[in-house]
Amino acid sequence: MSRRRIGFWYRFAAVICKPPLAVLIKRDWRGMEHIPADGGFITAVNHNSHVDPFAYAHYQYNTGRVPRFLAKSGLFKKGFVGAAMRGTGQIPVYRESTDALSAFRAAIEAVEKGECVAFYPEGTLTRDPDGWPMAAKTGAARVALQTKCPVVPVAQWGVNELLPPYAKKPHLFPRKTHHVLAGPPVDLSRFYDREMTADVLREATEVIMAAVTRQLEEIRGEKAPAVPYDPRRERIEQRRRTRAQSAPAAPAVQSADTKVQDTVPAPAAEATPTVTEGGSGK
Repeated sequence: MSRRRIGFWYRFAAVICKPPLAVLIKRDWRGMEHIPADGGFITAVNHNSHVDPFAYAHYQYNTGRVPRFLAKSGLFKKGFVGAAMRGTGQIPVYRESTDALSAFRAAIEAVEKGECVAFYPEGTLTRDPDGWPMAAKTGAARVALQTKCPVVPVAQWGVNELLPPYAKKPHLFPRKTHHVLAGPPVDLSRFYDREMTADVLREATEVIMAAVTRQLEEIRGEKAPAVPYDPRRERIEQRRRTRAQSAPAAPAVQSADTKVQDTVPAPAAEATPTVTEGGSGK
């Protein structure tokens, strides 16, 4: 099997989702030529809105290579949404449980069967104040090095203006544009013969995210920060600031001698006797 068939559920989801997406957002979609026509591969995509999984799925659906997303396991249990998630072949992620690694095994199996797995390497919506990609988790790199499959970096921008991260109300007007730019596959070949240590996975992840960020720089016409925003580092710094603010101020210590000097006036200077020749004083 060289590629996943679109199937009933994906076509049904497209019938439901494409009309409102077409009404709400304009499209500036580029780089579809970098999406492989056959064989398994990964797309690494930045995440800046709760709407962008639908908008990005629309982009890739139009390439003929439907993505399988890694999604929270709870979504697979909710009525119609759960049925759609299962029917479209999305991959449940069981966080902080004995099944936590099952998502990576399923992703590897999907790639080896010739399917596409779409990763949000950041793991959640970006918390960068300006919407740039954050420091990422290593899951995409782990699957890529295990399977040696192509990794296509994809940047998107625009639906975050429709629904900003963590916002509850959309900004419908003026009509927003969904910009997507896929780049050529990232070259990870230098990691293939190395042991898959934590350092190697972090380095490969940085290479992937640097490619995604370059795509976003091209879309936005701006330079990203030299160091990606790191939520873990920010939490550590926040804890340090909180401890520093809550620590009691050290009281001023004043010696008893100093207090006496401050409260008792200094004695008046005595007159120096005038000494005349011969040693007697007047």
